[in-house]
Amino acid sequence: MAIVDIKVPSPGESISEVRIARWLVKEGDVVSKDQVLGEIDSDKATLELSAEAEGKVQLLAKEDQTVNVGDVVVKVDTSFKAEKKTKAQEQGQEAKKAAPSVTPAPAPVAAPAHATPVAKAMLDEKGVSADRVKGSGPNGRVTKSDVAAYMAGGVKSDAVALNGWGGSRNQNRQKMTTLRKKVAERLVSVKNQTAMLTTFNEVDMSAVMALRDKYKDRFKEQYGVGLGFMSFFTKAVTEALRLFPAVNGQIDGEELVMSDYADIGIAVSSPKGLMVPVLRNAEKMSLAEIEAGIKNLAVKARDGKLSIDEMSGGTFTITNGGVFGSMLSTPIINPPQSAILGMHNIVERPVAVNGQVVIRPIMYVALSYDHRIIDGKESVSFLMAVKQMIEDPDKMVFGNREPGEVLLGL
Repeated sequence: MAIVDIKVPSPGESISEVRIARWLVKEGDVVSKDQVLGEIDSDKATLELSAEAEGKVQLLAKEDQTVNVGDVVVKVDTSFKAEKKTKAQEQGQEAKKAAPSVTPAPAPVAAPAHATPVAKAMLDEKGVSADRVKGSGPNGRVTKSDVAAYMAGGVKSDAVALNGWGGSRNQNRQKMTTLRKKVAERLVSVKNQTAMLTTFNEVDMSAVMALRDKYKDRFKEQYGVGLGFMSFFTKAVTEALRLFPAVNGQIDGEELVMSDYADIGIAVSSPKGLMVPVLRNAEKMSLAEIEAGIKNLAVKARDGKLSIDEMSGGTFTITNGGVFGSMLSTPIINPPQSAILGMHNIVERPVAVNGQVVIRPIMYVALSYDHRIIDGKESVSFLMAVKQMIEDPDKMVFGNREPGEVLLGL
């Protein structure tokens, strides 16, 4: 009899403990090689634990238990083999299916609906049973897109029955996930350890909206991705960081670290909480490359497929509360970065243009920054540069020069 020990893998250099999020097998199950046994939850990501050999499993840790990286959490007895059907058995079953039945078939019984982990998290958040949603996945499995479509049609929530909402005095206690605890610790440390200030401005979105409306169909046809506002802001940010490098800097002990590249973190909401995947060398990217990169990272975040490397580092972060309807906020810096840009919703507002009151689509923007490394002049000038480039997109390409000057080399 050979026993194979399954150890907790390391999610990252600085992580020594993880939590057993859930087991996908039961004690005594016989599993095949590479079968996913369970999920482990760290302060950066959720990873899968797979079988390294075929055999019978013995679980050495319970769900929600905290274990150390390198601990043995599963033993696999390789003397047991997963049951495999012989070719003759498979042919016999096929023949049995093809043979006419002499007894009436029993009435079909509806199988309980199953959902993917991401879809289940979305349903649990809304208090909706998976049985309410028609699944389009394999064997009727409910997917994330199925839940999104159901939500768009109006949620008939089971929350009244499940959560007692509507007058009861019950409470439901849940242990914080490792990721949520780590996010909480980092946010509090930022408030306590940085001299954080926020400066605000407003952006007239008319020019960008007109440009987008004019070219969005051709853009999608040529590049296969939609043209959103995030790519314009990301491009404007990278150009502004070139003009004001301190906003792209970091404090490391008693040293200032200045980067000659822009790794932009894009804050996205996921079923497991806030994620900030990083777009590497965004200063070199075209709008199409930025859109494709953001889409890829956002899909991975919502499906729980982000790697540690994709969330590590970053020199500046952009967060868009406008997709949820936020008018104005003070975003919190993502350490060890020194600044973060907050985008908000676009609302038609009366503004003065050349002495006349006109209606324009306006977005409020906010820049939170660490005053220890970034002075007020730099922060305000940085945000003004972003504002000017969004209001006049030519400035993203030509800077402060006229297109004719660039053409003539003046």
